[in-house]
Amino acid sequence: MLTLPQTQYALQILLGISLLIQTLEFWRLSEPRFATGVWSWQIQKDDLGHASPWLRHYFTMIYGDRLWRLHLVLRLGLILSALLLGFNLLNVGLLFMGTLYLLIRWRGAFNGGSDFMTIVVLTGLVVVQLAQIWVDPAVAWTAGLWYITIHTISSYFLSGAVKLFYDGWRDGRAIIAFLDGAIYGPLAADSVMRKPVVAVMCSWAFILWECSFPMVLLGADWAVVWCAIAVLFHFLVFWFFGLNRFFWAWCVTFPAVIYCAGQLSLVYSGAT
Repeated sequence: MLTLPQTQYALQILLGISLLIQTLEFWRLSEPRFATGVWSWQIQKDDLGHASPWLRHYFTMIYGDRLWRLHLVLRLGLILSALLLGFNLLNVGLLFMGTLYLLIRWRGAFNGGSDFMTIVVLTGLVVVQLAQIWVDPAVAWTAGLWYITIHTISSYFLSGAVKLFYDGWRDGRAIIAFLDGAIYGPLAADSVMRKPVVAVMCSWAFILWECSFPMVLLGADWAVVWCAIAVLFHFLVFWFFGLNRFFWAWCVTFPAVIYCAGQLSLVYSGAT
């Protein structure tokens, strides 16, 4: 079971790494050689063709190259501040606002679920920083960590539940289709993953693991096991699909899950 200081430190390091990777990727994509790609604001601004002239001018100004790069430099400074000095209302609040600034440019998401989990964690930390104004820090941290934990558990559960309603996942076809489109795809004709029995077993393993994720609340030991499986799962997603952001964005949430599960264990033991 993690103590509160251990949880805070783990969250600090993992979130710092995750945000650092994201920011460096944004910086690389803003290089001149990507100026004609989908990253370019000159292309993205066409989505505002229906907007008023002043609104188009405003967004062009805030997403212009100079201000955009200035924001990324500021973001790097805030990340280093969080890594070296810990979380405070200033660095957490600005990182939260900066993340919204990033997401608005991409109409809600640049990298799907990793963006969602990043904003969930930052929202939880904003809750912590604001709540500490009125309540004991331990209470504030508990509230913020539970916010992160509830979102994490529900995300895994809903992901598994959705797969249950899709026959492609139930009969294994979906996992084969995903692997065919992976970095190392398509699968070889004689690949073991093309065997129906293997594909079905892997599909149902993912489904049952995701649907059973609320079981982490049975105790810290359960949470460690389920989170360890999650680390392996997200590493495999990174390995086969190149989604490195997903790996780090989800790993950031695991200290909160383990801590909250451990706190529930204390409640269970006290009740008995």
